[in-house]
Amino acid sequence: MELSVLNIEGKETGRTVKLNDKIFGIEPNSHVVWLDVKQYLANQRQGTHDSKEKSMLSGSTRKLHKQKGGGGARIGSIKSPLFPGGARVFGPHPRDYHFKLNKKMKRLARMSALSAKAAEQSITVIEKFDFEAPKTKQYIQILKNVNLFDKKTLLVLNELDNNVLLSSRNIPKAKVARVCDLNTYDILNAQHLLISEPAASKFDELFSVNE
Repeated sequence: MELSVLNIEGKETGRTVKLNDKIFGIEPNSHVVWLDVKQYLANQRQGTHDSKEKSMLSGSTRKLHKQKGGGGARIGSIKSPLFPGGARVFGPHPRDYHFKLNKKMKRLARMSALSAKAAEQSITVIEKFDFEAPKTKQYIQILKNVNLFDKKTLLVLNELDNNVLLSSRNIPKAKVARVCDLNTYDILNAQHLLISEPAASKFDELFSVNE
């Protein structure tokens, strides 16, 4: 797969970058992608939710009325879940939602996500650029130049530039990541991938794929 390299003004530089078909041209494995996204979202959960069961509540343990002869149901405790302020039945308790996937599955999931974006023609390669200081307005102008301002974008860099990161931080639909930090969720969550020219050559090294 060969793509033209654009400059920050949105014009072609005359250079092209070849993306490895073993990474960007495979048949996506939807089940592995689902597992990887599920793991990513599960690992974000804090699992600090908690609820009180009957034994955890403070309150009187006196029997409210006698067992029989009242004409109504039996009532053993004011802490019953049937009463306001009572306990919760089978409520949540703190737990760890993390689970593991092997490296080969995660690797296949990322390649599947990248291949899906390539098939949708949702990848643009842009020349290397940097900012002298954090400028959100300057980053917005670059997105407008490549006709991506109204889309959710993920800018993939070879090395993280703090000024570029800070410039994009206040833009709701923009995100920046290094090649080595890419995950399946971020790739799929973005409507369009912006890959810097130096980062494009790092995918083979990251996924250990040779022609």
